Amino acid sequence: MKKIIGTGIAAAALLAAAPAFAADMSQPYPTKAPAAIIAPAFNWTGFYLGVNAGYGWGSGSGLTDDLGIDPDGWLAGGQIGVNYQFGNNVVLGAEADIQGSDFKDNDDFYGVRSKMDYFGTVRARLGYAFDNVLPYVTGGLAWGHNEIKYDGFTSDKTHVGWTVGGGVEWGFAPNWTAKAEYLYMDFGDEYYDSIGADAGLTANVLRAGLNYKF
Repeated sequence: MKKIIGTGIAAAALLAAAPAFAADMSQPYPTKAPAAIIAPAFNWTGFYLGVNAGYGWGSGSGLTDDLGIDPDGWLAGGQIGVNYQFGNNVVLGAEADIQGSDFKDNDDFYGVRSKMDYFGTVRARLGYAFDNVLPYVTGGLAWGHNEIKYDGFTSDKTHVGWTVGGGVEWGFAPNWTAKAEYLYMDFGDEYYDSIGADAGLTANVLRAGLNYKF
């Protein structure tokens, strides 16, 4: 009799525990967390268009240097270029730009006035990409349109020279970059009828730019 009662109690306990056991069995087994999605590194390869603005200062050469003429002024313009990023993160590119400028100065004694109203460059660029940050060096051809006035006479010339410099560019969105750049430019000398002598200009340029990459 005791054995029958004990067996009944055990069966009742088993029946009471069955729903809880079934509930535990219905719970999903633990699984691994999904792998984190890593954003792709910024890629510098492609064509781009942009705008820039800045300030330039320099000194005359030839007769304008003798007269102490040191032009300076503001500039603004646009650029077009292309980059190719190699597998080792080296970035090779080319860029051309054109600038409207107000580089001017005059000497107070003779009244000779020099002004460069626009200029441009065609340059190679070489940099190393730290993901979306690109420090680079650059150099190539520089040209500019300059005029010199003296005693009611005006002569204008297009100078062709060279430039070298460097900068850093930052990719802040998939298709947008911002840059800061320094250039040294030597435009060489040309003969001006208005002063009867050779004259030219060297310039330093600091500018900031914004590019859209295709």
